[in-house]
Amino acid sequence: MNSGDESEHGATELEKACWEALGNVVDPELGLDAVSLGLIYRLQVEEGKVEVDMTMTSVGCPVAEQLLLQANNEILKVAGVKDARVNLVWSPPWTPEMMSLEAKMALGFA
Repeated sequence: MNSGDESEHGATELEKACWEALGNVVDPELGLDAVSLGLIYRLQVEEGKVEVDMTMTSVGCPVAEQLLLQANNEILKVAGVKDARVNLVWSPPWTPEMMSLEAKMALGFA
C-alpha cells in the first residue's frame, strides 16, 4: 500500500519531479537530454535534499561544467527541493548502451 507520496514503483512524487527536471538538461552538442542519454547514474532525495551522480559522454566533454550547473539549477526549480548537489562521476564509464531506445535511434545506434 502506498503512503500517498510514493508511486507503485517506490519513487516519490518529488523524485519523479526531479527526474522530469533533469529531462530539461540538454547536451548542446547532441541535442538530447541527460536522462535519455543515460548520463544520470543516481538520484537520491532525502528530506528535500537532492543528490545526483551524473557523468558525461567523454572525459574531455567541453560542456561538462555547463551541464552540471544546468542540472543543479533545474532540480532547484522543483517545488519541495531545499538543496541540490550534482556530482560529476566517471565510474562506470558511459557507453552508448546506456541511452534510451529513442536516443539510440536519434543518434543512429539502433
